[in-house]
Amino acid sequence: MLKKLLQRRVAAKPARGDSRAQWARLITACLPFADAATTELPLSRLLRLSLFQISVGMTTVLLTGTLNRVLIVELNVPTVLVAAMVAIPFLIAPLRALIGHGSDTHRSHLGWRRGPYIWFGSMLQFGGLAIMPFALLISGGRGVEVGTEWIGHIAAVVAFLLVGAGIHTTQTAGLALANDLAPEHARPRVVALLYVMLLVGMLISGILMGLILADFQEVKLVGVVQGAAVIAIVLNTTALWKQEAQNFALTAKDKPRVEFKTAWAEFSAGGRASRLLVAVGLGAAAFSMQDVLLEPYGGQILDLSVGQTTALTALWSAGTLAGLAFAARRLGQGAEPHRLAGHGLIWGILAFVAVIAGGAFAIAPVFCAGVVLIGLGGGMFSVGTLTSAMALARDGRSGIALGAWGAVQATAIGLAIFVGGGLRDLVSHLADAGMLGAAMATPATGYIVVYHLEIGLLFAALVAIGPLARYAPGSASPAPSTQRFGLADLPA
Repeated sequence: MLKKLLQRRVAAKPARGDSRAQWARLITACLPFADAATTELPLSRLLRLSLFQISVGMTTVLLTGTLNRVLIVELNVPTVLVAAMVAIPFLIAPLRALIGHGSDTHRSHLGWRRGPYIWFGSMLQFGGLAIMPFALLISGGRGVEVGTEWIGHIAAVVAFLLVGAGIHTTQTAGLALANDLAPEHARPRVVALLYVMLLVGMLISGILMGLILADFQEVKLVGVVQGAAVIAIVLNTTALWKQEAQNFALTAKDKPRVEFKTAWAEFSAGGRASRLLVAVGLGAAAFSMQDVLLEPYGGQILDLSVGQTTALTALWSAGTLAGLAFAARRLGQGAEPHRLAGHGLIWGILAFVAVIAGGAFAIAPVFCAGVVLIGLGGGMFSVGTLTSAMALARDGRSGIALGAWGAVQATAIGLAIFVGGGLRDLVSHLADAGMLGAAMATPATGYIVVYHLEIGLLFAALVAIGPLARYAPGSASPAPSTQRFGLADLPA
């Protein structure tokens, strides 16, 4: 009798392997884009690889969202000098295609192509952040004699150049490594996951840095920036650890190395790559020109409070995550990436119409809906175009394709932000002076002109990407297993 009871108890007890499988299924169902994992690239390895995006997001927030405010308000550095320093990292952006090509054709006795670029990019990022706080304090006249601030200015320029070179090198080689490791069918969801991790890095670091520097002290500034340097090197090293397999055939010293000019000619053959990059530049500029204008527009035109305008970033982030999730799901079902990017552009046009209408009729909910749609359209457009760039990579040369995409996107964003802010100021000055007529003499005129220009750029991007979507080969029907939709397809 006792023997039978023990046998029943053992039979009723679930096996340890079944329990682990149930936990794995639960995690996959709840974690956004967890089903981007494959046998070749498991979830734990994929999440660890994506840590370089958190590092890039943290550094981006530090440069564009924290230091510019501290330099202008607390350290009294001239605004034009601050704007020039913050724009310096964008000077490295056009070199991303060269960086990607270098990682494609890197020669090494160690057998690695992407790893050395990620490592040296991390070291550049670390070095720039390490010297940056002292350079900024000297630029603000702290601890130096009057008239010697120029030393800090030069050191700050060097620091921003190092950081810019570091993040562009790390991100270009990191995306190329992800493209190498992920099987073709999983790349759309891998792209979406990497974008989500970038947003996570920006969100977490923005909150933490804001809390630490709420009560500004110079020693806190040094601690925050140098702490970011340490965190960046730790994250990037962890992301790189044992990711890239050694391939001595690809990195052999005697292997012929394709010149950049030849590789670029092969990449752009047929005109598809050039047309895609034109669309990327126009679309990125269109979605980014308002980056520094939405919050002032909400406060000045709609009388939103500081807290309410701050929440606009959360609305934009929510829309972006929704766009990433939708794009990943549609691409996973076999959707054509150029058409998906075009749909994102259309959502962007509707978004700016809502932003303009919300301000014109003083309807804050319509304005907020437009902000969400900007994120939605931008997320769809980014995933679609990046997936298209990955598809253009040939013979393992994903570095030049992803580098070209990143170079065009980053350069367009930097120029668009600068042009948007300058155009708004110029038009507002003309309107206030009465040079545009009585009907245009309103505070909203400068903003609305920029928003209309963005709508024009979105239409131009549609014209550029339209032929690519029209003549793209049809996608094969996806397997039934990819037709499902669950919590994994929703943003966190």
